[in-house]
Amino acid sequence: MLARLTAVLLALAPPAGAEVFTFPAPSGAAGDELVIYSSLDERLALPLIEGFQEQHPDVAVRYEDLLTGEINARIIAETDAGGTTADLAFSSAMDLQVKLANDGYARETEVEASAGWPRWANWRNMAYAMTFEPAVLVYHKPSFAGRPPPATRFELLDWLRQGGAAVQGRIGTYDIERSAVGYLFLARDQEHFADIWTLVGAMGKAGVQQFPTSQEILERVSDGRLAVGYNILGSYAADWARQHPDVGLVLPHDFTVVVSRVALVPRAARRADLGALFLGYFMSRAGQTILAEKLRLPAVSLEVSDDNSARTMQEALGAQLRPVPVSPGVLVYLDQAKRARLIARWKSAIAGN
Repeated sequence: MLARLTAVLLALAPPAGAEVFTFPAPSGAAGDELVIYSSLDERLALPLIEGFQEQHPDVAVRYEDLLTGEINARIIAETDAGGTTADLAFSSAMDLQVKLANDGYARETEVEASAGWPRWANWRNMAYAMTFEPAVLVYHKPSFAGRPPPATRFELLDWLRQGGAAVQGRIGTYDIERSAVGYLFLARDQEHFADIWTLVGAMGKAGVQQFPTSQEILERVSDGRLAVGYNILGSYAADWARQHPDVGLVLPHDFTVVVSRVALVPRAARRADLGALFLGYFMSRAGQTILAEKLRLPAVSLEVSDDNSARTMQEALGAQLRPVPVSPGVLVYLDQAKRARLIARWKSAIAGN
């Protein structure tokens, strides 16, 4: 009994790092409150919340900005304690979201857009990809004056091998031990590129610098401390390039890995009906257009033809794009033994072993 009571109290208490934002119902009505757990910054989510409340003015929104691991842990703890949890969960951790669905913590939720959603982006009407975010090469434009930047992994390998002192310490990428998206990108590279370890070894010889966040890499590319950033999340890179004219980006021509942020309605949602209502808006043309135009996150919906959309990218690039499917296949990246082996091989290749 004591253990169960402790679990309930832990489930009810927000994590120390959680930021909670409340948006009263525009109509002034009381009673209907939608609770969202999300890893998307509140300032970015605001246009979506405002658009939703324009269509549903009687619904208040409680928005909890959490780390991806916190979202996962809270939904599990609150459900296992026999209580209720968020009505909608939206996270950039594809693997953790799919694991929630696969382990029975999400409910089947069919909305108007479900039938037309891309098959790779919908797992059993439980977990839906909402964004379409490629891994890109970013580069310092002045460092490539008079010559094109690398556009494939083999071209990057040639640049590293032939650049001499000019490349030393000027290639950057994610620290895959501290960056979940960096780890996922490398794991996918290993599946699609037979010479990945040759490339990693060349990065090591060139004194590759590793960072846990996109911002740290992009800052250094902006001022020229780095000439190239490898496997950088495209949504951040594109936003940075718009504000920093010395930063360019390339979607690798050999293949471009694409990841997504995933939404689901938890099985123990207090108001699953409101969760489904928001999910339906999020997946609608109106919601996906806001995602693409205001949040600058590429939209999955094929109804959106903005430059910042899956449809436009697929029409232009076709088979070059390799989206990570929303399916239990991503759970392999949570296997701790495999993760340890991949990290060990990464370190060994960088060290030249």
